Amino acid sequence: MTGVVVLLVGVLLCFYGIRSVNLALLASGFAIGYLIADAVGGTGWTAVLVGLGAALLVWVVVTLVFRFATFVVGLATGAVIGAKFWSALANEGTSVLLGVVLVAAVAFLSAFLAEKYAKRMLLWLTALGGASIILSGLGILWPAVFDVLRHPDDGVEQTVMLLTWLVVAGLGWYVQRNLFRKQLGLPPKEPKQPATA
Repeated sequence: MTGVVVLLVGVLLCFYGIRSVNLALLASGFAIGYLIADAVGGTGWTAVLVGLGAALLVWVVVTLVFRFATFVVGLATGAVIGAKFWSALANEGTSVLLGVVLVAAVAFLSAFLAEKYAKRMLLWLTALGGASIILSGLGILWPAVFDVLRHPDDGVEQTVMLLTWLVVAGLGWYVQRNLFRKQLGLPPKEPKQPATA
């Protein structure tokens, strides 16, 4: 059941995140909490509860300081992306401090880019963040097949995970960009003209 929850949050963030700042905040907060709990050994419902607590905390903080919402959504989704990089590239001998530094660096870089480029950057961040959670959800639901997407072991598995992550994120970007053109400030798509003979 926890895999279904994680997968659904990932799908919402990846394919619908730019539509609603509140949804993006809740999904990103959940993802941050879940990925960090998972990376430090939390399992099952414990990781889901940590994710739910983080979702609520991020949403409350942003609600209190809404004028910084774009920055905070960038910060939250950047932390998700950094946590996925850490879980993908770390092994048992990797320092937790290195992971904290990586997550913080990617989070702040993403926040500054989101503040500067607003919705277009948030489109990328929600797609990448959601895709990372989708991969974790698939790894939980079907560990025999997809655990490589959650905890890759070696160079080949890490490469497979990173390529899959980019493909799913690209699909999320494409879907959101076509569904939410108005929210992104893009002109409507022109209808295709029939070919003339």
